[in-house]
Amino acid sequence: MFVHRYSGGGALWVLLLALLLAAPQAFAGEAAAAAQAAGAPDGTAWWVWPLGLFVVCFLLGIVAVPAGVGGGVLFVPIVGGFFPFHLDFVRGAGLLVALAGALSAGPELLRAGYANLRLALPLALVASASSIVGAVIGLAMPARVVNLALGSVILGITALMLMARKSEWPVVERPDRLAQALAMHGIFRDAASGREVAWQVHRTPLGLFLFLLIGVLAGMFGLGAGWANVPVLNLVMGAPLKVSAATSGFILSLVDSSAAWVYLNRGAVLAIIAVPSVVGMMLGAQIGARLLKVVPAALVRKLVIGLLLFAGLRALLKGLQIWN
Repeated sequence: MFVHRYSGGGALWVLLLALLLAAPQAFAGEAAAAAQAAGAPDGTAWWVWPLGLFVVCFLLGIVAVPAGVGGGVLFVPIVGGFFPFHLDFVRGAGLLVALAGALSAGPELLRAGYANLRLALPLALVASASSIVGAVIGLAMPARVVNLALGSVILGITALMLMARKSEWPVVERPDRLAQALAMHGIFRDAASGREVAWQVHRTPLGLFLFLLIGVLAGMFGLGAGWANVPVLNLVMGAPLKVSAATSGFILSLVDSSAAWVYLNRGAVLAIIAVPSVVGMMLGAQIGARLLKVVPAALVRKLVIGLLLFAGLRALLKGLQIWN
């Protein structure tokens, strides 16, 4: 009910902006604490960091939508590598960034019939449980080790994006027994062709295992998981591409909610980082959705791959203490 009522997004970002402006003294203290935790020198005005986060996340939101990736996978390596905040705070904010985008899009995708609850819930249950484990592990790891692992994962994601293929209408001859038992099938109306498409999935046990691993990575690094959800749903389980993309967003909202509570409970979510990041990403995503119609997606995708490659190398070198 809450999601449907506020799914327009306008009330949410206005509220977040109001929170940012409501208590500058408190946010100033948070900014200093976050920067000191990362070993940054003093002397910079507190408002410089939230303003910089807003601008950077606004730009990331613009390129994330046309490139077909979630904001979290761009946010964590770039902000973690180039802002003087401890990585724990960045990962906590990254989950909220990915969560905000998923919640804003989820209700409309469900109403349109693209996102499927029967397909999403078993996978989300597995990934949500493992994301809690991943969040606990990630917060227990030293920052240097997290940077090394984050850099390796980001470079792996970059390679996956370079090699990934897509199949708009996968051929599934027959569903497996588990998919039949869980009723993982459905019919949706394709707006582009105007026809109703029946679909079903297979390789469900493999899909559940892969979502278990995806949840651990999402919780450990605060990346969100849209970059992995869609290939597994589409290429491994055989769901149509549009169903995969829409269902991925719904799964993301459940998985990131579970992991985010761990970061909130440990005090690793600061308003000074999370609020301008979420507001900037949501505003940028609205522009990105409009640019999707006129800008070649392949060009934006190459830009995102370049950004991820640079950010992944930065995190790796930071973990190796070569580039601090």
